[in-house]
Amino acid sequence: MTNKSVNPDSEPGFVEVSQLRIGMFVELELGWMAHPFPTGSFKISSPKQIEVIRGLGLARVRYIAHKSDPEALPPDGGVAGDSAQAGSAGPAPAAPLEDGRALAVRRQHAALIAAQQQSLLACDRRFGEAIRQYRQVVDTYVAKPQAARDQCLTMVTDFVTELLGDGESSIRLLSEGMGDRATMHPVNVMVLSLLLGKSLKLAHSDMLDLGTAGFLHDIGKSALPVRVRWMDDSFSSAEYKLYQDHVVQGVGICERIELPQSVVQVVAQHHELVDGSGFPAKLKGDRISPMAKALALVNRYDNLCNPGKPSAAITPHEALSLIFAQHKSRFDPAVLSAFIRMMGVYPPGSVVQLMDDRYALVVSVNSSRPLKPKVIVYQRGVDKDEALIMDLEQMPALGIRRSLKPLALPREAFDYLSPRRRMCYFFERAADPNPPESQP
Repeated sequence: MTNKSVNPDSEPGFVEVSQLRIGMFVELELGWMAHPFPTGSFKISSPKQIEVIRGLGLARVRYIAHKSDPEALPPDGGVAGDSAQAGSAGPAPAAPLEDGRALAVRRQHAALIAAQQQSLLACDRRFGEAIRQYRQVVDTYVAKPQAARDQCLTMVTDFVTELLGDGESSIRLLSEGMGDRATMHPVNVMVLSLLLGKSLKLAHSDMLDLGTAGFLHDIGKSALPVRVRWMDDSFSSAEYKLYQDHVVQGVGICERIELPQSVVQVVAQHHELVDGSGFPAKLKGDRISPMAKALALVNRYDNLCNPGKPSAAITPHEALSLIFAQHKSRFDPAVLSAFIRMMGVYPPGSVVQLMDDRYALVVSVNSSRPLKPKVIVYQRGVDKDEALIMDLEQMPALGIRRSLKPLALPREAFDYLSPRRRMCYFFERAADPNPPESQP
């Protein structure tokens, strides 16, 4: 067998596992159940990953020179096999795994899949429960105003207590079809408003006011004709005036159920903008309460992502870019800065292309460290229901190149990633930034 030196522009070859180095891009050529990594193709970024690969019992692995760091390429003699072997169709035979290691790897992968599915299901259920409670409040506030008030305050208090006592929080993208527009929007706005309030370090009492106002900010629409409940650019002046009346109607309902005046004020001001272009009172600057400034921004973001007409929706990345580039004069600078930091450049629901050209969907963002979100990556040969979430924070060599419109994806990637038509969010505890050694 003749050993060869490595040309960085050469076709993929093989390297012995003893020659693996950080910075080398490898393809394991194993089924997804045979290894614990999110994908079978990746650039090695830690000694732990090398240790795990060696534990798989392989004699050699395929590497791609032009995707590897030049200094990571194996020295003369590191390549296993000649050109005929390098071009062979099948992977090298694997040595028997010791001590049931293959079974342990499969069990670990299955456990990780089960854990991420359970986490998503828990968030879906809690969002759905909040939707159910909103419907109950709308149905009962006339006949049972005190019961409706107590129901709102109890739910929001539980959320605030959890958020403020839960360490770092992640913003989690939920499953498709979490409710109709009328019920999904208030719950979405409440969740994001509370996360923003936490980022702004609001006091506990202010968080309660913000969360309650976020939950009920649009309840006045229940008193309007259906045709004017959602803003439409085709409204006549009379229809637009009727639409604006939902604020006054909401204030009346909040007073009817005897909510604190601090909550009523935020509901009254949730369409006011700091430049005076809002409604109904055209308030400016400090005449608007801090909680209302936060609620107005979150409300605008959700209306851009989830408009009354689904065909008018823009991506979360586009929504943030639009607000910052064209509408930032309408919002408080400190509030807008905190919101962008919290959501990240690529908020959950964004379709992105990674630095290695793969397509992915952002599913979770740590609101304290948003630059490296968690993503689901499109990978041929891995069932989409069995794809592991990839934490980019744990992969320093891999980042996001750009955001994409969902329709710009290749059809098979679109079907795999299933970009959401409606963006629903909930919060969950952020992952430990220093994961245990058992999870490479």
